[in-house]
Amino acid sequence: MTRPAQTSNNSTPRKSWKPSGADIEAIVRGEHEDPYAVLGLQRTRDGASVRAFLPDVESVLVFDPETGEEIPLARLHEAGFFGAKVPMTFTSAYLKRVVKDGETKEIDDSYRFGPILGELDLHLLGEGTHLRLYEKLGAHLIRHEDVDGVGFAVWAPNAARVSVVGPFNDWDGRRHVMRKRHEAGVWEIFVPGLDAGALYKFELLGPDNKLLPLKADPFGFQHEHPPATASVVHGTPDRAETETAWRTKRAKAHDIHAPISIYEVHLGSWMRGDGNAYLTYDQLAGKLIPYVQELGFTHIELMPVSEYPFDGSWGYQPIGLFAPTSRFGTPEDFANFVARLQAEGIGVLVDWVPAHFPTDAHGLGRFDGTALYEHEDPRLGFHKDWNTLIYNYGRREVLNFLLANALFWMERFGIDGLRVDAVASMLYLDYSREDGEWIANRHGGNENLEAIAFLKRLNELVYAEHPGATTVAEESTAWPGVSRPTYVGGLGFGFKWNMGWMHDTLEYMQKDPIHRCHHQDKLTFGLIYAYSENFVLPLSHDEVVHGKGSLIGKMPGDRWQKFANLRAYFGFMWAHPGKKLLFMGGEFAQESEWNHDKSLDWHLLSNGLHRGVQKLIGDLNRLYRGTPALHVHDTEPRGFEWVDTTDTESSVVAFLRLGNEGDAPALVVCNFTPVPRENYRVGVPQGGWWIERINTDSRDYGGSGKGNLGAVKADAVPRHGRRYSLDLTLPPLATVVLTREMP
Repeated sequence: MTRPAQTSNNSTPRKSWKPSGADIEAIVRGEHEDPYAVLGLQRTRDGASVRAFLPDVESVLVFDPETGEEIPLARLHEAGFFGAKVPMTFTSAYLKRVVKDGETKEIDDSYRFGPILGELDLHLLGEGTHLRLYEKLGAHLIRHEDVDGVGFAVWAPNAARVSVVGPFNDWDGRRHVMRKRHEAGVWEIFVPGLDAGALYKFELLGPDNKLLPLKADPFGFQHEHPPATASVVHGTPDRAETETAWRTKRAKAHDIHAPISIYEVHLGSWMRGDGNAYLTYDQLAGKLIPYVQELGFTHIELMPVSEYPFDGSWGYQPIGLFAPTSRFGTPEDFANFVARLQAEGIGVLVDWVPAHFPTDAHGLGRFDGTALYEHEDPRLGFHKDWNTLIYNYGRREVLNFLLANALFWMERFGIDGLRVDAVASMLYLDYSREDGEWIANRHGGNENLEAIAFLKRLNELVYAEHPGATTVAEESTAWPGVSRPTYVGGLGFGFKWNMGWMHDTLEYMQKDPIHRCHHQDKLTFGLIYAYSENFVLPLSHDEVVHGKGSLIGKMPGDRWQKFANLRAYFGFMWAHPGKKLLFMGGEFAQESEWNHDKSLDWHLLSNGLHRGVQKLIGDLNRLYRGTPALHVHDTEPRGFEWVDTTDTESSVVAFLRLGNEGDAPALVVCNFTPVPRENYRVGVPQGGWWIERINTDSRDYGGSGKGNLGAVKADAVPRHGRRYSLDLTLPPLATVVLTREMP
C-alpha cells in the first residue's frame, strides 16, 4: 500500500505541483491509502493543480464556473491519470469537461469536496452510541457544499482501501476510492450528481491488500430483487403517517391485561397472484386487512421482511437489515402497508433476527477482510446448525449496528413491536455445541454475557424511545425472567413464546384418544409455570414445516375426528392463560405442509369442514376479546382455577377463567375423547344461568351439534369443592366455554 505524499487537500504544500510517480501508480492500481491527498484541487509552493483519474476518457479540461477559465489537463499516465497547473485563484467549485467516445459532457469531481461526517457523529460512531446510525452510514441523498448527490459512508476499519462502485463508474473500484476517517474506522465519499435508483456496492481491499468480494451496503435502505445482490440508492425511508387513534391506544393494546391474538404471516405465500406471482405490499394490504378483521385478530406478525437473498430461508437469514424486501415493493410501499393496518386497529409485529447472519459473499461475513461483525474463533462465531455467523455482541460498533436497526424499524416504519428470533441461541455459549466446541465465559459458565447485556439494552431502548411498542422473545428454554424488567434482573422483553406449552399440548393431541388418559399431565403441566413469564401460546410456522405436516395432519382419527380434534384444541388454546399466536393456514385447517413457494390452499374453503374451522377461529377471537375473564389476568394466577383434572379415564379437564370484580367468570370444559357424555356434572362458583358461548362441536363449525341448548342453570348441588354445579352434555372431541349471566 502506497502512502500519500500529502495528508489532505489542505496540508502543507509540497515543492512540485506534480504528484510523485509512486502516487500516480498507486492511484492507477487502486491501492492508494489516501487519494484525497493526490486527486482534486491541490496547492503547492509551485502553484495549484488539478488532478483526475478518468481511465475511460479521451481528454479532459477543467473550468471555473465563476470566471469561465478553462484549462486542459495533460495525460500524466496512459491509464488515464490527468493533471495540470492552475492559477492559485482557481475555485474549488470547478467542473470537468470530458470527451468520451467522441461526445463531450460535463462532470463533477468527488475529490473537490470536503468531509461529510461531522466530529460529533464520528465521536458517537467510535463510542458505539449513535442511536440513529442509519442516518449517517449507508447511502444518503444529500446536498453537500451546494451540490446535490449521494453521500456514502461505511464502517470498515481494517480495510486497506474502500471504494463505492456501480454502473455510474463501470464498477471500477479505482474511480471512487473513499476517504478514511480514522477516528471511527469509517470510509466516506460524496458522489455529485448521483440520484435515487443508482445501483452500488462497496469494493474493499483487505488488510493484506487482497481484493474482497463486492459487498452490499450493510445500511442500504433498498436492494435489488434477489438473486441480484446490489444495493440501491434510496435515501432514508419516509415514514407514513399513522392514525392518531392507533398511536394513542397502542400502549393499552400491548398491556399484559389486554387481549392479544396474533396472526403470523409469511407475505410471500399467504396469497399469490396470477402465474404464482408475488402480490405487492399494496395488494396484500387490500386483501389481508379485511381478512384479519373478519377473523378478529388483534395483531399480525410478519416473518422477517428485512432483505434476504434466499427464499428458502423465509427471511431468517437476512443481509439487508435496513431494507424491507424488494419482493413486494419499495420501502415507502411497506411503510404504507404498516400504516394501513394500524389505521384499521391492527398492530404490526415484525420478526427480527439479531442472532446470526448468512455467509453469502456479499454480506457481512469478513466484511473488511477480518472478522468484523462476527467472532474470529468459530467456537464463538459460527452456528453449525444453520451455517451462519454469530454477531460479536462484545464489540461496541456491532451493538450500535443492531440497536440502531431495532429502533430504525420503529422510527421509520412505525412498527409496533419486534419478535426476536432464536433468543436461546444467543443466551448460551454452548447452544447446540458439543464439549470442546465452545468457550466458557470469564466466570467459567455457559452464559453469553455480552448477548445478555445486548438484549437488556435492546429492550430498555425500545421501551424508552418508543412508548407503547413491545418486544417478544422466541426463547425455548427455562431462562429466568425473560419477560421481566431489567431493573429486577430480567431480560426486559414484554412477552415470551411458551414453547413448552406448545410441545406438550401438541404431543397430547397427536395421541389416539384411547391413550390420552395416560398423558393428561401434558395438558396440565403448563399451569405449573404459566405465570413465570408473560406468555404467548404459539402455534407457529415451525410446527408445519420440515416434514412435520400441517396442524390438521397431526390430529388422529378419521377425517371427521381430525377436524373435531383440531377444533377442540383451538378451543382449549383460546381459553388457556396466555396470549395467542396462530400461523396462517391453521385458521382454516390447511391440509398440506406449508410451502413458501406457493399460496395457501384457499380453495379448501369451498369445503364445509374447513369453513367451519375458520368460523370457529373468528368466534374464538371475538369471545376472547369481549370476555374480560379470558384475558385480563392471562399472566396472573388469580385469573385461573382448576375445577377438575382427575377424570383422566374420560380425558376431561375443566377450569375457570376469572376477571376483575363484576366480570362474568368463564367455565371451560374439554372432552378429548370421541365419546359424548350426558349429565356430566361440573362445579361452579355461582348459581344462576350459565350461557354456552362456544361449543366447538356446533354444526356451524362442522360438528355433530351436541350441546346444552344455549344455556344451563346451576343447581345447588355441591361438586368439585363448589356450592353449585352444572349438569352438562359434553360433546365428543370438543371444548365448551360457558360464562355466567350477570344480573
